[in-house]
Amino acid sequence: MRNDEVAALLYEIADLLEMSEEDRFRPISYRRAARSVEGLAEDIEDLARQGRLRQIPGVGEAISEKIQTYLKEGKLDYLEELRKRFPPGLADIMRIPGVGPKTARQLYFDLKITNLDELRAAAEQGRLRKLKGFKEKSEENVLKGINLLKAGQGKFLLGIALPLAERVVAHLTANAPLDQASYAGSVRRMKEEVHDIDILVTTTDPEAVTRVFTTMPFVREVVESGRTKSIVRTAPEGMQVDLRVLEPKSWGSGLMYFTGNKDHNIKLRTLAQKRGLKLNEYGLFREEETVAGATEADVYRALDLPYIEPEMREDTGEIEAAVAGKLPALVTEADIRGDLHAHTNLTDGVNTLEEMAAAAQAKGYAYLGLSDHSPSLRVANGLSEDHLRIHVGHIREFNRKSRDFKLLAGTECDILADGTMDYPDSVLKDLDYVIGSVHTRFKMAQKEMTARVIRAMENENVDIIAHPTARKIGQREPIALDLEKVFSAAADTRTVMEVNAYPDRTDLNGPYAKLAKEHGVSLIIDTDSHSVEQLDYMRFGVGTARRGWLEKRDVVNTKSHEEILTFFR
Repeated sequence: MRNDEVAALLYEIADLLEMSEEDRFRPISYRRAARSVEGLAEDIEDLARQGRLRQIPGVGEAISEKIQTYLKEGKLDYLEELRKRFPPGLADIMRIPGVGPKTARQLYFDLKITNLDELRAAAEQGRLRKLKGFKEKSEENVLKGINLLKAGQGKFLLGIALPLAERVVAHLTANAPLDQASYAGSVRRMKEEVHDIDILVTTTDPEAVTRVFTTMPFVREVVESGRTKSIVRTAPEGMQVDLRVLEPKSWGSGLMYFTGNKDHNIKLRTLAQKRGLKLNEYGLFREEETVAGATEADVYRALDLPYIEPEMREDTGEIEAAVAGKLPALVTEADIRGDLHAHTNLTDGVNTLEEMAAAAQAKGYAYLGLSDHSPSLRVANGLSEDHLRIHVGHIREFNRKSRDFKLLAGTECDILADGTMDYPDSVLKDLDYVIGSVHTRFKMAQKEMTARVIRAMENENVDIIAHPTARKIGQREPIALDLEKVFSAAADTRTVMEVNAYPDRTDLNGPYAKLAKEHGVSLIIDTDSHSVEQLDYMRFGVGTARRGWLEKRDVVNTKSHEEILTFFR
């Protein structure tokens, strides 16, 4: 599928148009189309062949023609002409948190800065503060942003790595003589960022499996090819994928070894040694005799342990909990009854109320909460009070006609700098629930930021705090919060903390979700969807929640429609 490739193309056009300052509406159109394309469940090439590109929300005639041309020819003259206007290094500069197309344009025209190295030098020399709107603090933030960008090189979001791992397993299963196949490593632990993908198989014909693996259509480079281990890099991601061929008798022990992190595996080996056993990727042995190895459950059982779920295998107390018989029964995606953080095309989403509702119902949900933005978030086209009331009216009308599926009327309301809310209480009290979010003033000191969020939670109308640390992986560092104080206040005010499933957020992350649970806080797993396809991000949120040891009882949206309305009331 070339969906991400086409989406990246549209985002680049939007950035170049914004830098060109030709028309402020055209970049918005291209970004909306890009969001739709990257969230597609179908292959965009299939849609193009079927003449259905115009069915993608936000894709009109002009954008449709450009996508068709690019898919047929592999290039787009329109984009090439735009690229000629600016040095290619500006694209890297725009990846710095807080540096968008307008700032990149200013840096280029006013200071002749064309790449990251020149920008770093200018910031270190104090030349950026000469620009309008730049101060000494701005230079510090630029340098931090460059370091953040460099630190993220070679890492891939789970939202990219997991679908790719599944794609590899599916391709091998369909085309190679396999007995068993699975991905392992940090992808199986649902870690938010991963360096590479481990694929494990058992087979009676290793050479055939290796041949299929190294000739997959999305392989860019074969790094190594052997009977038991092969390595490739994929296109367009450039991600490393390792294939390991195991003996059937070692399948479970190999899967354990390549799934658990280093510390988890060391502790298991220590347990084995205390029992006079030896544990490695080939099995559990007493001298030369194989004790276990064919399945993971067999190996754990032979160590007098219950099965430990993959997401927990990071030496954060899971082995001690297993020994004590206190492992949690982790929440599953099947437990989720609805999603309460979703946007429509009234603000910065791409689908209508009806389309979002139909997609949620198709997933088997009992309800969907619509939480479009409040007015101060102008970049997201936030709703005025009057427009919000009209929107709520449409939701109530939908519910009158729908028996088996319901919509909840909510808002993602900005928490202003002083902790007050962007809508007055007279508006908030008429909604089914209210999400409070920090979208501005990210650089506040910890004391002030903590007070800001706690004041919002003390508002009796605020039910949920979305993406509580406001981080964006590789783009923006977390805001400065005293999470111990925030979670204590959340427990006191019965405010729910969100595990945001959007791949570049996963916020709260696993350890923070676990800390919130330990403070007696209720949590909710939401997708922050801006299109119908993004409702499928729920699995990333559930994986993150499982990393935080969350059980069904800890997660609010495992409740029924009636129960969740009662909970928020």
